[in-house]
Amino acid sequence: MTKIHNNRAWWLVLPVLIIVAFSAIIPLMTVVNYSVQDILDPRTHFFVGTEWFEEILRDRDLHAALGRQLFFSACVLLIQIPLGIAVSLCMPSRGIWVPVCLVLLALPLLVPWNVVGTIWQLFARPDIGLAGVTLNELGIVYNYTRGSFDAWFTVLIMDVWHWTSLVVLLCYAGLQAIPDAYYQAARIDGASRWAVFRHIQLPRLKGVLLIAVLLRFMDSFMIYAEPFVLTGGGPGNSTTFLSQYLTTMAVGQFDLGRAAAFSLIYFLIILLLSWVFYTLITRSEKA
Repeated sequence: MTKIHNNRAWWLVLPVLIIVAFSAIIPLMTVVNYSVQDILDPRTHFFVGTEWFEEILRDRDLHAALGRQLFFSACVLLIQIPLGIAVSLCMPSRGIWVPVCLVLLALPLLVPWNVVGTIWQLFARPDIGLAGVTLNELGIVYNYTRGSFDAWFTVLIMDVWHWTSLVVLLCYAGLQAIPDAYYQAARIDGASRWAVFRHIQLPRLKGVLLIAVLLRFMDSFMIYAEPFVLTGGGPGNSTTFLSQYLTTMAVGQFDLGRAAAFSLIYFLIILLLSWVFYTLITRSEKA
């Protein structure tokens, strides 16, 4: 019996392809076009080939911003992933406190990024902020507007406050999906709490943790609004990450060709590192 293929179903996908073309492919091709030209004004531009890419790769300020960005993203993952797992394990699995905990955890995620920066700008001020005044009263010299370490540490804590809830909610959903039969078997065998976590919960959370790691890495690697509002990239360049460096180049200096080349390199770095994370986690899951 001959199987009949109805290709008219592809027409259902056409609207999605059109939307993707206008929202992603066409803007990307525009950036590629700008990256090989020197744009003086909307009507004056010259083809320069790979000149901008070569200049970007030799830029020491870019290397410093990339180092700060990688270190920041590494700290974010090392803090938020274990903390999110720990908090999700402490949450109740049933009862009236479940919706209460879920709502409280979701509150930081609902705050807009620029508002988060404003909240922490007031909260951490050394003269009137609750955290800043408290630290100085305890004898800890703290001023995020002057100290590079204080500013960087404040941005890190701000990101932990804002986004750890996402990891908690993902891990909690993964824990709730584990069948009770696994826990019943563990109780019969007399398994300890650590053994249950190591051999039952953690292996079943690998898929969820893959999503959490990728989401938190990509978001932390593209962080912009929060540190821009809080510190403006300072003091000095201590909290100037890649996104702020790119914005300064494109908007502040109006160097569109160089900024386009930088944005493509930025995109490839995120794509490469995300692929590395995905490969490592999926291989460990299959092992």
